[in-house]
Amino acid sequence: MPNGYRRIADGRYREVVGLGYHELPEGMVIEHRPGRTVTETDNVLMTTLGGNDAPIHTDARYSSLTEWGRPLVCSSITLHLVGGMTVRSTSGLTLANLGFEEIRFTHPVFVGDTLYAETQITGRRLSKSRPDTGIVTCRTTGHNQHGAEVVIFTRSFFVPVDADAARDATNY
Repeated sequence: MPNGYRRIADGRYREVVGLGYHELPEGMVIEHRPGRTVTETDNVLMTTLGGNDAPIHTDARYSSLTEWGRPLVCSSITLHLVGGMTVRSTSGLTLANLGFEEIRFTHPVFVGDTLYAETQITGRRLSKSRPDTGIVTCRTTGHNQHGAEVVIFTRSFFVPVDADAARDATNY
């Protein structure tokens, strides 16, 4: 059976979304692909939806007069894009996100930059209140196309202990 797929019948496979508790051992590192190129539409739409009208993100003339010489992509967009890249392989089966911590934006992001993410599982434990779930903690780093780190954060989330049972119940 190819990795990343479940055999559901002879000659038929289903893509696996998310991993379960036992599939996320501490120390495991996942390089998330494909990368994601930030577009002008991403910056304008997501900045506007978020209500952030700071001219450093939306006003090309204003931004041209700053040290950056052009608009910066809003940091919440960077977090959203990099965090989103991790979901398919880490928390696709999540029952709940528990929190984001230690979020640091370490390098500016501009329209046209391509972002990549890498996640290391830093801890896990069985839930005391939900015996069928585990709590996984991971550290994700986002890099641009030049290898410069742009964001780093820690995230914790619930995942099912029996991933196959969860996939069977939800048709995933």
